[in-house]
Amino acid sequence: MLTRCALTWLITICACCQAHAVGPDCSRPMTLALHDHGLLYSAATDSGIDKDVAEELIRRSGCKVTVTLMARARIWQLIESGALDFSLSGITNADRDKFAAFAWYFSNKYYLLARKDAGVHSLADFAGNDKLQLGVIRSFRYSESGNTLVDTLQASSRLSQAGGLEPLYQALMLNHIQGMLIEPFDYPTLGEKKIRDITTIIAFNDPPVPHGLIMSKKAVSPTEQEKWRALVDAMRADGTTRRIFEKYFDPDLAATLVNF
Repeated sequence: MLTRCALTWLITICACCQAHAVGPDCSRPMTLALHDHGLLYSAATDSGIDKDVAEELIRRSGCKVTVTLMARARIWQLIESGALDFSLSGITNADRDKFAAFAWYFSNKYYLLARKDAGVHSLADFAGNDKLQLGVIRSFRYSESGNTLVDTLQASSRLSQAGGLEPLYQALMLNHIQGMLIEPFDYPTLGEKKIRDITTIIAFNDPPVPHGLIMSKKAVSPTEQEKWRALVDAMRADGTTRRIFEKYFDPDLAATLVNF
């Protein structure tokens, strides 16, 4: 009996050691930046989906991670240089793939929020009226149709860029811009700011775009990237990610966002 108990204890210890060994390397402090963006994170309330995801990842990893708030453009600069380890809710493209790796945890569509008095019923209507200005967050990229619209209007000097959503909402209310690109995370803000009465939402005919944990390739080795990716995948698999999203969305919408 004693031998059997000792063997069981040894197996348990070995299993724990193995689980610890395959976890992320916590030998140095790490850094993660959030950005202020609707339900993803609100600096005013210090709450949001990305903060919850960050806290769970830190808990599961056992690593010391310093979390800060930065503008999105600054985040990408530091990720590229290796001065920042992680950020959240990032999307990729050919340029970003050169310096960043990703671990996907949700996917969503993009929309054009346009003033009703602009007479816009489609993306083509907006692009075809040279009197209309579009507002975007600096360094943001979107779905294929959204990126095409942004790039076309930028070439025609019809693009206004800001560091966050707040100045874009203000510009839209003042009619300094006639449209802006939004995500489901921005909907509650629209209601709070009473913008709904003067705007209409136009959907892009694009598939949902994956968003994920951003990992700096200069700061996080390929081996460590896989370990962090495994943590993100485990959160999706055991329902943690969905439960986080259900704190902010109704269950059906939450399921749509995290099941892809």
